[in-house]
Amino acid sequence: MAAAQPGRPRDADADARILRAALDQLMAHGYAGFTVDRVAEQAGVAKTTLYRRWPTRDHLAIAVVARMQDAVAVPDTGDIAADLTDYLEQIALGLHRMRRAGRHGDEDPLSSGVVGELVAAAARHPDTGELVRDLFARRNGLAIGLLERARRRGALRPDTDPELLFDQLAGALYYRLLITGRPIDRAYAERLVRSALDGALPHQENR
Repeated sequence: MAAAQPGRPRDADADARILRAALDQLMAHGYAGFTVDRVAEQAGVAKTTLYRRWPTRDHLAIAVVARMQDAVAVPDTGDIAADLTDYLEQIALGLHRMRRAGRHGDEDPLSSGVVGELVAAAARHPDTGELVRDLFARRNGLAIGLLERARRRGALRPDTDPELLFDQLAGALYYRLLITGRPIDRAYAERLVRSALDGALPHQENR
């Protein structure tokens, strides 16, 4: 007879319920009103069950953001400008949603919302910072891969640095969210992509 495996298997259904409840609570109450007690109650689980998975509310909020990011595909149709614009628009929509979490009406329109709170938490707590960096490294790797494939097929100049190019795009979005508070929408994504690609497109395609 095979030896029993130590520990209890993780309940995927409980994970899904907790993350759905956490998203609901985060959107309804913002980060200030986001509590493990409320999430556990809505998900119908004991707080100990939740804490075994995510030891702090920061960890749980990061898991919610990861789930939101994973729902966004990185398109690869062969048109690098259109693909980047579509992807950045989806990022922008997610950032705008997180900006408005817990807000009512026009309250604090320039707030960076949940994203700003997580950036602050990452700066305060090394383990939270590591989680945030790992989360973005994993997602950014998908977009960098898109740019690398475009470079290899000749859609971008051979000396294009995919990581640096994506830094320019993503950095502008987060600067706008965290510092200026100005709108992040498709029109901005289109202008941003055009500007960033201007120096990366093969010479005959430069506008």
